[in-house]
Amino acid sequence: MTESLSRIPTIDLRPWLDGGEEIRAALARTVDQALQTAGFLLVTGHGVESGLRAGIRRAAREFFLLPDEVKRRYEAKVGGRGWLGPGAEANGYAEGTHTPPDLKESLTFATDEPFADPVVDAQWYAPNVWPAEVPQLRTLCTEYLAKMAALEKELLSLLGYALGLERDFFTRHMDHPTYGFNINWYPGTEVVGEPLPGQFRIGPHTDFGTVTVLDRQAGKGGLQVYTDERGWADAPYDPAALTVNIGDLLARWTGDRWRSGRHRVLPPPADAPAEELMSLVYFGECTPGTRVESVPAPVGRVAYPPVDSHVYLRAKLDSITVE
Repeated sequence: MTESLSRIPTIDLRPWLDGGEEIRAALARTVDQALQTAGFLLVTGHGVESGLRAGIRRAAREFFLLPDEVKRRYEAKVGGRGWLGPGAEANGYAEGTHTPPDLKESLTFATDEPFADPVVDAQWYAPNVWPAEVPQLRTLCTEYLAKMAALEKELLSLLGYALGLERDFFTRHMDHPTYGFNINWYPGTEVVGEPLPGQFRIGPHTDFGTVTVLDRQAGKGGLQVYTDERGWADAPYDPAALTVNIGDLLARWTGDRWRSGRHRVLPPPADAPAEELMSLVYFGECTPGTRVESVPAPVGRVAYPPVDSHVYLRAKLDSITVE
């Protein structure tokens, strides 16, 4: 197995919440440096119980093991709510890497509160679709998503501070955010077949929004992160930690001071073809209509033209959809 990246630090959020200014400043420096290199962090002290995460995995696995004809009742398009079956996405398309479709299935959810604007609702709101066959999934995910929303705001507050800006620099744009939440199932070759040349569980890409919060499992066919100095290497793993990475929108917002972490999930390995993994992936976004303008120098390094956050996100989602 490839040596894991040592440039991705583990940070404990508890000193950020409870520590003094000197401790917070040291934490902010660590965060700033890490996000300039790999765009990834491991985060402990997040307050999300391991039992809740395990419960979601058990319930989701019950769903994924159902016959396809049952799962198809919940079929959705990329960016929608429901089941994304095999072949629905090719994440490498977003960066121009034309891989075969990703070797995964997903249950996908998003904001469950409508907006005041019917035009926004038409693009970004629909009721979540909860499989009747696993009724416990709704209760578990609702609790998990409330914790993710609170954690996302703490992380963005820390990130504003790490840039030397107001702590609400990002969070003020989070009054009514959209978000994405995917439960990604990566079964073995007995389900997906032998990988095609250049095929991955998730192809190489960067995420699209602000921050991504990932609860992952370690495996030979697991997460890899790309850096300029090392190329591809296995992401470090700590079962107590959540993996956090920067998305394209936030990288643009910081004027490329922080990089959007490029990553991929390897295919089922030849020496462990039955390996099965599951990831819980929360994609942070902001309130629709947010104007994202690059932070000026000396903090920012590139001045991108301003964009509407959700025009930008929609184009990204469309780019990975397999027609």
